[in-house]
Amino acid sequence: MSSYALQLKDLRKSFGKSEIIRGVNLDIPVGERLAIIGPNGAGKSTLFNLISGRFAPTSGDVLLHGQKINGKKPFEINRMGLSRSFQITNIFPKLSVFENLRCSVLWSLGYKYTFLKFLADLDDANARTEELMSMIKLDKKRDVLAANLTYAEQRALEIGVTIGGGASVVLLDEPTAGMSKTETARFINLIKEVTVGKTLLTVEHDMGVVFGLADKIAVVVYGEVLAYDTPDAVRANQRVQDAYLGSSVADVQGAQHA
Repeated sequence: MSSYALQLKDLRKSFGKSEIIRGVNLDIPVGERLAIIGPNGAGKSTLFNLISGRFAPTSGDVLLHGQKINGKKPFEINRMGLSRSFQITNIFPKLSVFENLRCSVLWSLGYKYTFLKFLADLDDANARTEELMSMIKLDKKRDVLAANLTYAEQRALEIGVTIGGGASVVLLDEPTAGMSKTETARFINLIKEVTVGKTLLTVEHDMGVVFGLADKIAVVVYGEVLAYDTPDAVRANQRVQDAYLGSSVADVQGAQHA
């Protein structure tokens, strides 16, 4: 198996005459936590959509553990070990916390298109669901409908659903958007806990989250990778500061030394 979880090879995406992704090259090692940052309209969400199969690239390749996945459907990519969340919470509002999580684990445990089993009798699926519930700190909300959870709890549930299938590569699109500072701090710790041993890619605008979570940062500007380096190196990169970070870097540095 490749030592890289994901590889993007001269990846490009155009919509009509507008080139949104302009030759992105990235080699992301297994187990790395990568934050993708950049100004609005830089192409970050488009990049996520190309990686997860929602969009087909105009040219170039996406490799998952050395296997080319561009051209495959999102569910096929998911079954190969890549899962993602979205900016807008995407759960089953009329199912309970337990039921949402159990849906996410069934395929990975071999329960595919069979309608001859009662879910309550699937001991391995139910045990894995209980484990996930505990991991995301929602075990006390087991039977609560997802629609009745707080916003932060719904985001935590979506994280649980995202990792429920056992994906080795997890994409989180703005996971802390709309959260308070206290909720964000708790959520950073939750993400760290549930992605241990996994490769993580996250799009995030909150620089405190980025510098507190990521091993590496990729700065995307106008559809190109301006920098791909450690948080300290990116923070010190004058080109990055000029193009995007600016005062955000100073704010983070001040917070770290306060």
